[in-house]
Amino acid sequence: MTRSSDAEFEAERIGSPNRARRIDIRRTLYSFRHAGRGFGWALSSQANLRVHFAAAAIVLVGALLLRFSSIEFVGLTLCFAIVIAAELFNTALEVLIDYAWPEHHPMIGRAKDVAAAAVLVAAVGAAIVGILLFARHLFHLP
Repeated sequence: MTRSSDAEFEAERIGSPNRARRIDIRRTLYSFRHAGRGFGWALSSQANLRVHFAAAAIVLVGALLLRFSSIEFVGLTLCFAIVIAAELFNTALEVLIDYAWPEHHPMIGRAKDVAAAAVLVAAVGAAIVGILLFARHLFHLP
């Protein structure tokens, strides 16, 4: 298979079989650059995301001090990842909505509220997991 230029690759339809078959580490690494840029922008512009990261750091330090097991760290890490991913999806949705519909509309407000509620559900779930894990260590529960 001959390697095409970047322009030819970009011109191909995204779902095309030829494009899907190509494995190019350079392009894959370049896609991580896009993700990093988006993550950096979200971290610099979204106060709630910074709050989630601060909470995660504090909880991880507490878990280290209490000598959580590996599986407990896995549970905490999954909780952090879910909350942060939900916050990033919420941010992406809000940015798209604000761009597409700059005027106020009740249904748009409702969509934003539901996205924020998804973050809240993830955060409350993570908090419950954290409380249960820390209670086990603090109160010496089996």
